[in-house]
Amino acid sequence: MAEQPSIFTRIINGEIPAKFVYQDDLVVAINDINPVAPVHILIIPREPLVNVYDINENNVHIAGHMLLVAAKIAEQEGITDGFRVAINSGQDARQEVMHLHMHLIAGKGLGRIG
Repeated sequence: MAEQPSIFTRIINGEIPAKFVYQDDLVVAINDINPVAPVHILIIPREPLVNVYDINENNVHIAGHMLLVAAKIAEQEGITDGFRVAINSGQDARQEVMHLHMHLIAGKGLGRIG
């Protein structure tokens, strides 16, 4: 049985409506539906990579582009006091959607990691 496309793939393909905060040829960005801070945006590559383990020499540019987009979105959203980016990769990291994505979190003082 073929694996079902992730919810992010379905959003990217227009099967599930979503308002993009940002989009280009490589990524889209949407607001997280369960935000942990006033600003919580997901940056999602259009290529259906599962997690960091799927990054290789042929697609490493996507990871760098995701960081560049995080900075662009922070500027676009007027985030001047800093932000956090996080990628949960795998079960122990509590990755919930098996499609690589980066969390951009800001809008309040964030606690220590861990």
